[in-house]
Amino acid sequence: MAGFQAEDPEFAERVRHSFGRQGLMSHLGAAMTRVEPGLVEIEMAFSDELSQQHGFYHAGGIASVIDTAGGYAAATLFAPDDGVLTVEFKLNLMSPADGEMLIARGEVIKPGRTLTVTKGEVFVRKDGETKLCALMQQTLMRIVGRTGIQG
Repeated sequence: MAGFQAEDPEFAERVRHSFGRQGLMSHLGAAMTRVEPGLVEIEMAFSDELSQQHGFYHAGGIASVIDTAGGYAAATLFAPDDGVLTVEFKLNLMSPADGEMLIARGEVIKPGRTLTVTKGEVFVRKDGETKLCALMQQTLMRIVGRTGIQG
């Protein structure tokens, strides 16, 4: 996403370090693969533990990964001591997430002092082809000066 400037020169290291502390992302086997000002991508390889009854990625796993990608996209534009919490998100599942790899891309649409809006796209890769399977819109709250909710 063009036009965004991170106020923290160490934003990528800070965001990757914070992501590494997320138990759920570790449990899901998700990996942060791209960090730029206002943009984050997370990939998650398919496993039976991430599936629903028809053998596709479960919507709960998809929602968790795209929520996280959007949150960290916003965090790339925040100060080092600021925290981020999701206020709401809407997820449209447009086709079955049938594939070997899930790619969740969160992008800031409008950064704000208190609220930031992001969009998310979820792709699934199978047999060398990648297709869009879900879209998200998200609102996040920047947390400033609250002990325990930083980075």
